[in-house]
Amino acid sequence: MIKKEMTKKFLQDAFAGESMAHMKYLTFAEDARQKGKKKLAKMWEAIAYAEFVHARNHFKALGNLKSIEENIKSSYDGENFEIEEMYPVYGNAADFQKENEAIRTINYAIEAEKTHRDMYEAAEKEIEEKEDVESDSYYVCPVCGYTSKDGAPDKCPVCGVTKDKFVEFK
Repeated sequence: MIKKEMTKKFLQDAFAGESMAHMKYLTFAEDARQKGKKKLAKMWEAIAYAEFVHARNHFKALGNLKSIEENIKSSYDGENFEIEEMYPVYGNAADFQKENEAIRTINYAIEAEKTHRDMYEAAEKEIEEKEDVESDSYYVCPVCGYTSKDGAPDKCPVCGVTKDKFVEFK
């Protein structure tokens, strides 16, 4: 674990930068693949994975990987912060500035984060009672991020996307 404050701050900044690069490159890869550039997409996916490795290494060096129970609590707290504090303030600013696209994506995120928070709350209880969580499959809306366990809804309750578009995680 990193002890010196300056090094810790720099490593936190590096973690944030590597995390953003990871997501940016995956988004570029998705766009390239949709435009028929499969080899370019693979390049971005490979480099995105390398950025993930960097971020993971920084995260671990910072001492952020804890027990399963502490990780669930941290995840719950993060989702709750986004729902209760972060996104409402961001939404107010977007509303004030009449940024409709930002308002839409923020509202999608708030609603999807509620499902995530609920899943973490349930996982905390399940982990206390047994070795693992009950569900072995999850379904995520590719438009808004709404997440469900053990089956996709016929229509996303947040954005209306149909069941066939959900991404399955088994």
